[in-house]
Amino acid sequence: MQIKIKDDAKAYLEAHVDTTGILLLTTDDGSNRYSTLGGSCAIGNKFQVVALTEPDPAYQVPLDNADGYQLFTSKDDAIYLGNGLVLDRAHNQLALHDDSGMLDSAVGLVTYTAEEKSKLDLKKEMQTLGTRIC
Repeated sequence: MQIKIKDDAKAYLEAHVDTTGILLLTTDDGSNRYSTLGGSCAIGNKFQVVALTEPDPAYQVPLDNADGYQLFTSKDDAIYLGNGLVLDRAHNQLALHDDSGMLDSAVGLVTYTAEEKSKLDLKKEMQTLGTRIC
């Protein structure tokens, strides 16, 4: 699977995360361990880039890119990603689209170390964010 990362998105990523590490493109719909939002209204249309300090074995589908980023997604998330995948920056936010159109105009950006993620109580965090979850 291929993804083009536009210059504005590349500059944003490099200013906010360690792009020499592992990056994930994942949904933010409550279906995975990195998601803090969720609900039926977010399925397949809310995404995030997650920066990790080490690989996650659940994310083994490489997203080939010309920038050499170690960027992966999961088999479950890949079903929402089509041909012509592009990560861009629009209106001061990351935006993801493919040949079918806009997938998410406000892609999140999250950084986790393995230790931080293992200590994160996702259920508790989702309850705290309950007003943001549909």
